[in-house]
Amino acid sequence: MIVMPYNPPPGDPVILYQDDDLLVIDKASGLLSVPGKGEGKQDSLITRLQAVLPQVRLVHRLDCDTSGVIIFGLTPQAQAHLGQQFEHRKTQKRYVALIAGHPAEAQGRIDLPLCVDWPNRPKQHVDHEIGKPAQTDWKVLRPEGENTRVVLKPLTGRSHQLRVHMLEMGHPILGDPLYATGAALEHPRLMLHAEELRLRHPMTGAALTFRAPVPF
Repeated sequence: MIVMPYNPPPGDPVILYQDDDLLVIDKASGLLSVPGKGEGKQDSLITRLQAVLPQVRLVHRLDCDTSGVIIFGLTPQAQAHLGQQFEHRKTQKRYVALIAGHPAEAQGRIDLPLCVDWPNRPKQHVDHEIGKPAQTDWKVLRPEGENTRVVLKPLTGRSHQLRVHMLEMGHPILGDPLYATGAALEHPRLMLHAEELRLRHPMTGAALTFRAPVPF
């Protein structure tokens, strides 16, 4: 098991949208979505939100080191409806990442099953026998020096999916404390940001798109 240091950033959460049913936040990198196990990991996005809005309910998560759009329910009905959209892949998620090197192709789809790397948890790895299906569409935006800016669209929602898929492609996400090595690791944060989330309003059914500007 790998124990990662936890030094959550200070400051109030950035609200992108709020109504009677849902709350959309631009999560900071380095902040857990929910409390972690063990002492010193109780500070999290949802605990900060619930200190002001006790009715905030979890719908999905972002990795601690990932920034960007995350949505919460404000009623049991909204939480359940939003959760169903994620479970049945009715949402559309767009991430932006900086990866090491330059892919040979301009775009593609990665289809590699994932499961926990138990001796090295929380790391995940590819396992064709017991791994759960995981698919990621990727597209090059532009080269940036020795690195490349890409758009990533996960078709499934496995833990660390984007990070492991990029690693398996030979282009780890810069600043990844679990999967990057050498020069790719020498960055101030994980260069992965949930830029856009599209879904339906849980009560009205209206199509909604939420975006958070890429901070790197």
